[in-house]
Amino acid sequence: MSFKVKKILYLTFYFEPDLCAGSFRNTSLAKELAKISEDIAEIHLFTTQPNRYNSFQLRASENEVFGNLRICRIDIPKHQNGMKDQIISFRTYYKEVIKKTKAEKYDIVFASSSRLFTAYLGYKVAKKKSTLLYIDVRDIFYDTMKDVLKNDFVKSLTLPFFKLIEKITFNYSTHINLISEGFIPYFNSYKKNYSYYTNGIDSIFLQPKENIQAQNHPDGVKTIVYAGNIGEGQGLHAIIPDVAAELQDYRFIIIGDGGAKYKLEKELINNNIKNVELRKPVKQDELINIYKKADFLFLHLNNYKAFEKVLPSKIFELAAFDKPIIAGVGGYARDFLIKNVPNVILFSPSNSSEMANKVRNYKYERIIRDEFINTFKRENINKEITKSILGYL
Repeated sequence: MSFKVKKILYLTFYFEPDLCAGSFRNTSLAKELAKISEDIAEIHLFTTQPNRYNSFQLRASENEVFGNLRICRIDIPKHQNGMKDQIISFRTYYKEVIKKTKAEKYDIVFASSSRLFTAYLGYKVAKKKSTLLYIDVRDIFYDTMKDVLKNDFVKSLTLPFFKLIEKITFNYSTHINLISEGFIPYFNSYKKNYSYYTNGIDSIFLQPKENIQAQNHPDGVKTIVYAGNIGEGQGLHAIIPDVAAELQDYRFIIIGDGGAKYKLEKELINNNIKNVELRKPVKQDELINIYKKADFLFLHLNNYKAFEKVLPSKIFELAAFDKPIIAGVGGYARDFLIKNVPNVILFSPSNSSEMANKVRNYKYERIIRDEFINTFKRENINKEITKSILGYL
């Protein structure tokens, strides 16, 4: 009796060695999927050359094979994270995937998507090949664009188009995983099989913790560290300059890059802020050492309605450490932190006075969050998603 090896098409715009949440999630998930399906499936993964940050340039092999996992990285035009740049870059990825999968047959298409169009690409391939589509939704693109786009004329042209793409894609799908349960009300109109596998804590952050002891600062200045994207979604330009001016006896270290970094730089210069240091993106092992030396770890989302539904991946990274977290978030993310993460200073997004007051009045302590870490290990979550995907074969 012959056994037919199944074929899985895996689509993710970001993958290692790129530095972003989408890359970290999909790198570990793809490897887990390949390991568990080693004897039953081949995985064809299509991604891009590292492109998340213009200041972090690194090339990877165009084609790699690890057992039953075949990775193809597509060259895309360089971009500055602007809307036009990203459209051009994605169009290149889209065309190349369509071309390279033309002669292939797949048993299921898995698409991990934060910007909708990777999911739409999955739909185009799955429909053409009359196969199943499993979508991992990391963001509600339409919802975000309603807040981010400021020009009413542009909105009137683009939002109906985005909604159409969303309906076509999600209506065709076999299964939808929502990375945040805050997305549930938005997806009520799509009668699909759902799961709610969140982001998780990467194993690199699960190192033995040192004995908790007070940080030693000869100059008496405590450090607040942020690392990640510096875009409209994070809204650092709307909080950091003002709160740094109020907390002159604290030092802010901002690590990263993104489309709104220039706004942050401009505000810091215009307000003559001297206690904020901007650094380029760094690799995870270097970031761990920076986190260990910090006094506080910082997280912020812009004051947009759409962000009341999201669950930032940064929560899982920061909560792996024993440092207090300062978080300017609302909605589901706020509720999640209150329920699951001890030792958090919560304030309303973009409210610098509230943040400054709460930091000043905070009695400093460090707590190892064992229960959270055990619950949200990426390894455990990946196993569950993998079972879910393979269940359709």
